[in-house]
Amino acid sequence: MNVARTQSGFTLIELMIVAAIVGLLSSVALPSYQGYVSRARVSEGLVLAAPARALVVENAMFGKVLNSGWTSPAATAHVASITVDEARGQITITYTAAVAPAGANTLILAPRIGAANGPRLIGTSTDSTPPQGTLVWNCNSADQNPLTHHGTLGTLKGKLSPANCRN
Repeated sequence: MNVARTQSGFTLIELMIVAAIVGLLSSVALPSYQGYVSRARVSEGLVLAAPARALVVENAMFGKVLNSGWTSPAATAHVASITVDEARGQITITYTAAVAPAGANTLILAPRIGAANGPRLIGTSTDSTPPQGTLVWNCNSADQNPLTHHGTLGTLKGKLSPANCRN
């Protein structure tokens, strides 16, 4: 008896083609996903710094020491610390090694009066001068041009920073 055998399953070459396509797609998608995850980790620091921004604004309006009442939140897996400068109200977000290596891991939020290129806040260890106008916050990363961007630059690379911290 001659019984015709039907093919069941896939041939080796078909499986290799599928594996190659999956490998190619993952090699393109993985770097994009890693960048997305890193930027999400950086945004955690900005969320944790929001109370510091509100505190600096309130202290400036009432002529208090700009970092008066600030207690840095507990460190997280991605944010090591958040500090507020008493003289300028500048907020420094320091990230852990899970986000960026030491020495390249700070993002700085710098308040200006009236506009992004306006004057700095003036504070001392005992009080501050209330600003004549609203406060505008500059977000400073390492890749910005210091001639056109005002305030101390952070050390975090622009590719990890939010869009408003890159230009």
